[in-house]
Amino acid sequence: MRFLKVLFWLLLGGVVTAFVLYNGEQRVSVLLWGGLIADFSLPMLLILLFLAGFLPMLLAYHAMRWRLRQRIAGLQRALEDLRAIHAAAPAPTPVPVPAPEALPAPAGLSPAP
Repeated sequence: MRFLKVLFWLLLGGVVTAFVLYNGEQRVSVLLWGGLIADFSLPMLLILLFLAGFLPMLLAYHAMRWRLRQRIAGLQRALEDLRAIHAAAPAPTPVPVPAPEALPAPAGLSPAP
């Protein structure tokens, strides 16, 4: 699985490099507030926009993973505490149940002959 992950990132890096080499000279004018105009190269603008969308999702993903790991660790600690309490408690002694013949007959009914 790690090989496929590395291969994916290498291919993505190759595509980005080819895009930068092919379109490196193109300039894009971006109209900003107050009549300001920013002049960017096309590859730099696209890479910046990609990172602006990718990084917040990456941070949210890592925060979710951290939160879930903390939750799992807390549940594991609680489970270990319960197992320790259960192991330290004495085993319950079974209560003997009398045989059906030894039970007294209910009041008002005579025993069967």
